[in-house]
Amino acid sequence: MVTTMDLQANLSRNFQPSAVIAGMIMGMLLITWADSGTIEPLGIRPVPDASRGHDLPEVTPTLETVNPSETDIPPSTQTLIGVAAQPTSSAGAAAAPVDPHSVIGSETCVKCHENEVKVWRSTPHHRTFDELHRRPEAKEIAARLGIRSIKHDGRCVNCHYTQQVDAGSGNVHAIEGVSCESCHGAAKRYLDVHHDYGGEHVTRAMESPQHRSDRLRRSIELGMRNPVNVYLVAQSCLRCHTTADEELVNVGGHSTGSLEFEFVSWSQGTIRHNFVRTDGRQNDPSTLGRLRLMFVSGMIAELEAGLRATAIATEKAKYGITAAQRTDRAAKRLKSVSQKVSSPLLEDILSVFSGVKLRLNNEAELKRAADAIASLGYRFASDTDPDSLAGIDAYIPPTDRWK
Repeated sequence: MVTTMDLQANLSRNFQPSAVIAGMIMGMLLITWADSGTIEPLGIRPVPDASRGHDLPEVTPTLETVNPSETDIPPSTQTLIGVAAQPTSSAGAAAAPVDPHSVIGSETCVKCHENEVKVWRSTPHHRTFDELHRRPEAKEIAARLGIRSIKHDGRCVNCHYTQQVDAGSGNVHAIEGVSCESCHGAAKRYLDVHHDYGGEHVTRAMESPQHRSDRLRRSIELGMRNPVNVYLVAQSCLRCHTTADEELVNVGGHSTGSLEFEFVSWSQGTIRHNFVRTDGRQNDPSTLGRLRLMFVSGMIAELEAGLRATAIATEKAKYGITAAQRTDRAAKRLKSVSQKVSSPLLEDILSVFSGVKLRLNNEAELKRAADAIASLGYRFASDTDPDSLAGIDAYIPPTDRWK
């Protein structure tokens, strides 16, 4: 077992003085999480304790160095990974930074989604554009990494800004903070399909159910991360709320991500913008069935993101240790869910995870597992009957926990 003292020792050997302080703070947080108490050890907890966030696993992965070509994946798991990891579009593909050549900007979105954009403009996601580069901590991180412009360097822009190619000059520049397209995908390819309701004079209210189903499917195939499948949105969230950049953390002193992230509570409060179902009349709360799917999909997406983050870890320091811990925690929480509901897809996801090891320099194996889990996560959100998840109702954060 790796103790908190071991973690602090590892951190101290690998950091500059300012980062050592951050490591000590991290150690204190580990103690807090480990001692916070839980009715479901290492798993999910009922609502009274939901505000505490996730418990960190008491057992920390060893992160032993391995030969990148070495593999211990059982044949049955290899088959499952091979079948699952075959995404043909954003349906089951990893979330990725938007392509500046395909970004159209929120001014196009606002033509049909005025209320949604109004909500977005009141959030920290929008304010990032004007505020982030002025923050002292951001400037300190940039200085440690030799970054001259936070708004132009790829490792900052990929999560904090939306870039677009200028049609006249061909230059790439940041146009917005975390925007519509940051979460739903660059819209140039899917825009025309997305707002075609069946003909020139057919409105959204007149659209047939079959046309809507086909339209959403085609939009997703063209790169839209449409919330008709909640896993696609969860992936977008976890892509940035899980830092997948070892140097950014170990050298720059950037955080390792939002360790307390939980999909329902982080998406259903101030950033919720569900106006489509009421044709713009009100910001509609999600149904209980949808919240069930979101709650579990968020855990699956965290497991996927954690695997991708751990995959690029090359040294036993703050970044790799935290990424492995968070990944292991997500798997334990999913196992806790699987004990409360019946879901073959969850069993498949846990089977994929059990066949890999959270080790340093193990990129290929961990990314294959992440790809498989991404595909299975999409299928979980698409195919699962929400009624079959009623066993987790006591664990879903209620409205007073939403951020």
